[in-house]
Amino acid sequence: MLLILDSRLRGNDKWINMKILEINKFYYLKGGSERYLFGLSKVLKRKGHDVLVFSMKEDSNLSSKYEKYFIDKVDLNKFSIKNIFKFFYNYDAIKKLKKIIQDQKPDVAHLHNIAHQFSPAIISVLKKNNIPVVQTLHDYKLICPNAILFSKNKVCDKCRGGKYYNCFANKCMKDSWAKSFLGMAEAYLHNSFLKSYQNVDMFIAPSQFMKDKCVGFGIPEEKIKVIYNFLDFKDFDKSEIAELENYILFYGRLSSEKGIETVLMAMKNLKSNINFKIVGSGPDYKKLADKISALELSKRVEMLGPKYGDELDVIIRKAKAVVISSLWPENMPYCLLESMASAKVAIVAKSGGMPELIKNEENGFLFEPGNYKKLANIIDNLAYLDLREIGRRAKKSIEHLNANSHYRQIINLFEKIAKH
Repeated sequence: MLLILDSRLRGNDKWINMKILEINKFYYLKGGSERYLFGLSKVLKRKGHDVLVFSMKEDSNLSSKYEKYFIDKVDLNKFSIKNIFKFFYNYDAIKKLKKIIQDQKPDVAHLHNIAHQFSPAIISVLKKNNIPVVQTLHDYKLICPNAILFSKNKVCDKCRGGKYYNCFANKCMKDSWAKSFLGMAEAYLHNSFLKSYQNVDMFIAPSQFMKDKCVGFGIPEEKIKVIYNFLDFKDFDKSEIAELENYILFYGRLSSEKGIETVLMAMKNLKSNINFKIVGSGPDYKKLADKISALELSKRVEMLGPKYGDELDVIIRKAKAVVISSLWPENMPYCLLESMASAKVAIVAKSGGMPELIKNEENGFLFEPGNYKKLANIIDNLAYLDLREIGRRAKKSIEHLNANSHYRQIINLFEKIAKH
């Protein structure tokens, strides 16, 4: 491996190209993790690197020349003894990972979301083959069995100190005893017994909050580097010229931790006549529809369902503001970055890593999670503000989170661990 590495170095110890193995259990645009994966892969290829892919077979996958190495689909909604074993230790994933390593000889592995379908057992395969390992922490799975530090409608860190039995005791996995038991057992197996994550050379935290939280749970500080997510700002050039319409917007997954009911309560308490559009789908769709009816907000709140691409872009551009009302500690969601890059006023719950980008009343607004009265006050005051100027300040404040800057940070990290 060292001979391979040395052959790809320039005289100034910079890579001509690297073979980078990107590993994620999904290979279609399921959420923010995949949005990041596809964006980064595009940048790495543009810079001359070879991007290898290891993922899971799905009908909705993007095409990949490495699909022959993908594992068969693991549907965890179908209960079977076979799936339970894969949840803990997926031998198919281990066998196929060994094959792509043997055939392609990657220089570094970059992990994303691997739990459940792959299992963290694959990390040991990488280390046994002397492949440096980096993992981007898109959620809190490293320290929390349910991955969101949120249970029973409140922020939770009861598993701190390896007390994973709390996952089962509180039914943290989809309010299910069975799934919570599996989540608890998986955490004990890979965190306490096999110590699988100790084989990761470096973790990337997309927010300072994520790093601080992981360090507080016992992850060594020197093994976590903060590198924020990024955007290609060319995609947002048209944003500032759109004609604003009389609505605020939420877009994303419709689930309890997103705090959408907080926005509905704020709407009920508004003095102004602004409307509210909700874009997305999820388990709380019907519950939210019923809540809108019960609050008699049907004339002012519109549920549009999921929207994508240009259709979603137009909805964002025309909104007066985007509300991110999360009750759980969001890491660094793309909806915030996209809103700011679109020169939108972002009204953001003061949770997780999001406040790291918002200077209250300068480039956006902050409110305490769940505080619908404060949120209503902020929304009412929009009528008296220069929304375009605030939006321009928001966009300018994140221009450093661009593709070239992110690439330099990522590739420097890859080079550093590959030479150790």
